[in-house]
Amino acid sequence: MNFTTYGLDIAKRVFQLYWVDHESGEINSRKLGKQDLLEFFAQREAGLIALEACGSAHWWRRKLMALGHEVKLIHARFVRPFVQGNKTDAADAKAIWTAIRQPGMRTVAGKTEEQQAMLALHRMRMSLIKFRTMQVNQLRGLLYEFGITLKGGRQAGLAEIQQRMAELEESVPGMLFEALKEQLKRLNAIETDVLDIERRIKDWQKQQEACRKIAEIPGVGLLSATALVATMGEAGSFKSGREFAAFIGLVPRQSGTGGKVKLLGISKRGDTYLRTLLIHGARAVMFRASDKNAWSESLLQRRPTNVAVVAMANKMARTAWAILAHGRAYQKGYVSQVPA
Repeated sequence: MNFTTYGLDIAKRVFQLYWVDHESGEINSRKLGKQDLLEFFAQREAGLIALEACGSAHWWRRKLMALGHEVKLIHARFVRPFVQGNKTDAADAKAIWTAIRQPGMRTVAGKTEEQQAMLALHRMRMSLIKFRTMQVNQLRGLLYEFGITLKGGRQAGLAEIQQRMAELEESVPGMLFEALKEQLKRLNAIETDVLDIERRIKDWQKQQEACRKIAEIPGVGLLSATALVATMGEAGSFKSGREFAAFIGLVPRQSGTGGKVKLLGISKRGDTYLRTLLIHGARAVMFRASDKNAWSESLLQRRPTNVAVVAMANKMARTAWAILAHGRAYQKGYVSQVPA
């Protein structure tokens, strides 16, 4: 190698750096502050910097790449086996340096600021929806203690509460009724916040050609398309559609010995949120779509329902990767040709 490889362990304030000079072979280990780190790499020749894919890693990747360096992110699970002795910042930096030099080491695809912002919006929306569900279920349970039952479902239950406000005022104590009205106001505010976030997500989808392309895939909607593009990062970072499907945990785990390989359940690695969206979309395609293809019908006849749904989600993920990696448009019934 005619360049220097660095192992960088990042934190909030203190950063540990490990490298071996490619010319002299001198081993170096240094602790730096945030500003000192940027000044250090601004004065160094272009090299390869390896980081763990943890908090602020993508931000540091963009900062260091702006200084002319190549930056690669490694999953923490691949770094841990190379830590020698006790786990310290210095040991972690050396382990990162060792890990990136292993042949065939897999790296994490980098993300742009917009992609990270989009994932942040998805996380905020998910948290609001969880809190909204908790509040509605709590209202349902508290009112049941006073003999009041509501229709199933969030919207139907809230609509029934609004219709029966006069009855509720007579059936529950005054202090609880006042708290109930405040709870309903809070739920309305949460609903407004969720709609505002979804509007921002939709605006971003309209601006991104990649989102519009994969939204043509059956089962891929607004949330799935934007989350998939933002999570994937650069499509070229994955060698194939199967590698991307494995990245989000939609392929079987394997256990083998003596030349025999046994396929187990799906690995469930990677982003749980994206995997959940794809599986829900696949379930909608297989059971609610008006135009079902022969492949999904035959799959349902040969395999259990959940297995067939996951297989459909796997196919959706592979199709999305192929569209983005090769710059194509979605074609219904397209059959890929294996090169001779």
